[in-house]
Amino acid sequence: MKTAQIGAAGVLLLQYRLLKCGIDSSAMTTDDGIDVVAYSPQLRDAVTIQVKSVLAPKKAGGRGKLTLDWWLRHNSPAQLVALCDLSTDRIWIFRHEEYLATAQQNSSGRAHLYFYIDVTAKVPERSKESFFDQFLIDRRTSELFSSPDVFA
Repeated sequence: MKTAQIGAAGVLLLQYRLLKCGIDSSAMTTDDGIDVVAYSPQLRDAVTIQVKSVLAPKKAGGRGKLTLDWWLRHNSPAQLVALCDLSTDRIWIFRHEEYLATAQQNSSGRAHLYFYIDVTAKVPERSKESFFDQFLIDRRTSELFSSPDVFA
């Protein structure tokens, strides 16, 4: 699968999951750092989302334990960042500031967020998959799309 197809699949997966929650959305035709605009009836406002997608886990450093990872520009204009794993159809969603604060590496104007999916990996808690359960879209949709204070 080509990079563009992986990205498009992630956008469609996000739109499907949002629509199931009653949130209408539209994919942007060009990529200026915002992939999806979602309209929340509860907020009565639009929310911008950058979507980052991976096809499947890969070995850390090419030889280590299996990880999922994503990179984001520090100056991304989107309010939210959705991270998609196409191998499991899972989505984690962060406020832009949360993504930057949670990312384990920051360099050259980009933030690198990753976690190990291998439960036997001996790594800090915030690099384990279980730490990221709190950011799963099913757990965050109500919070992020129903309270006007979320983006204040």
